[in-house]
Amino acid sequence: MITTEELRRQLGPLGIWMWRGDDPGSYAREIEAAGFTSVWYPGVNSPADLAALEPALAATQRLVLGTGIASVWTWPAADLAAAARRLEDQYPGRFVLGLGVSHAPAVEATGQAYVRPYTYMTRFLDELPDPGVPVVLAALGPKMLELSRTRTAGAHPYFAPPEHTAFSRQVLGAAPLLVPEIAVALADGAEGMRHSRDYAKFYLRLPNYTENLRRFGYTDADIDDGGSDRLIDDVVPHGREAATAGIAAHLAAGADHVVVQLLGERGRFAADDLAALAELTAGLQ
Repeated sequence: MITTEELRRQLGPLGIWMWRGDDPGSYAREIEAAGFTSVWYPGVNSPADLAALEPALAATQRLVLGTGIASVWTWPAADLAAAARRLEDQYPGRFVLGLGVSHAPAVEATGQAYVRPYTYMTRFLDELPDPGVPVVLAALGPKMLELSRTRTAGAHPYFAPPEHTAFSRQVLGAAPLLVPEIAVALADGAEGMRHSRDYAKFYLRLPNYTENLRRFGYTDADIDDGGSDRLIDDVVPHGREAATAGIAAHLAAGADHVVVQLLGERGRFAADDLAALAELTAGLQ
């Protein structure tokens, strides 16, 4: 298995976070050609979900694929470990297993009760056979970050400001990986703000994220009604200059590798902005 330090060097500063499209292999080639070193996908909650992403590995030479995340509520631990080992056998050093406790609505939709998610995660890690690949946790609060430090290769926070990245690095220490996600809209002005707000409104209804934002000084006034301008600017920056500065702020705060989600109309992934992002961030790579 690739070591944490080897993976840190292989990843470098920037990757891409995206919802799975119709042709993961073709877009993965574009990501690799643009100079980004990883692609991370959410909602990897079944063997079929994971199999649908394999073309991204098959179509590229070096690109690392991460799950952001695989829900511990939907996978038997042994099955997930076996699936990870199979990918490691086929694509050595190119798969990172991101695990998370998801959110109450998604878990309850499966007929399970969203009770004591931290305890559920610790039990899952206890039951997880060695997957043969690096494991990171979708960690926001101090307890989950500490679990990331002691039980896995690191953390993969989502929808959080750069201040959270600095806090995460403080909890993790220097050795574990820290791979935050940041969503950015490259459009300027009112158009870019609209893209950011359309994206953020879903996440501002989920307690896991809003409770974490409150830890960093955001108030109900910042969170309610789709988010204050301050919150949106900090967490989902828009405009090319602000987007680049936001990415750089996470790196300066201690991130090893920042995965960027590009936002367009209705807050959806803006695949056509990949080349522009590569140009904007050339000085960071």
